Amino acid sequence: MAERRAELLAATVEQIEVRGVAAVRIADVAAVLGVSNALVLYHFATKDELVAAAFAHAAESDLAQLHKVLGRRTSATRRLRAAVRWYAPTGPAKGWRLWIEGWASALREPALRSVTRDLDRRWKAALAEVIGEGVAAGEFRCPDPDEAALRLTAFLDGLAVQMTAYPGAVSRARTRSWADEALARELGLSLADFGR
Repeated sequence: MAERRAELLAATVEQIEVRGVAAVRIADVAAVLGVSNALVLYHFATKDELVAAAFAHAAESDLAQLHKVLGRRTSATRRLRAAVRWYAPTGPAKGWRLWIEGWASALREPALRSVTRDLDRRWKAALAEVIGEGVAAGEFRCPDPDEAALRLTAFLDGLAVQMTAYPGAVSRARTRSWADEALARELGLSLADFGR
């Protein structure tokens, strides 16, 4: 039962990335898995419920990866840089198209807004916690870790929109450089400090 539900959620995420939230149908998800619409509706009463659950599923996966990166046994500076490089639209994080779709649909769908808001809150809290650890350890200065996490993720989200919606608008090298510069600025460090 849980395995089938996970398959349905993964197929829904895939279909949202291909078709967009507005165009995806329960029949599309069922067809990918070779099951009936009734089976999908057995697990999820409505398309809105299915879509919100699919985004929650994707969010948990992203948060698990973030915690893995931030949980490494190294300095806060190195963990933060690794997290930013993973999350930035030049890194291995996938699904920017999915999240941009989610943000746009969240404007109209309260259940999806709740999921995306929760992901956003938890993401920023994880970054702020490690920023606070780095301040406490004397690695860098940052008067307000929460605000630094907000500014940093807002900046990276904006870059992701540029790179996803307008391919070629900003090069990967420039995006990576800007992400490093933004992190260094938030931590009161120079780029040379990342080499330590």
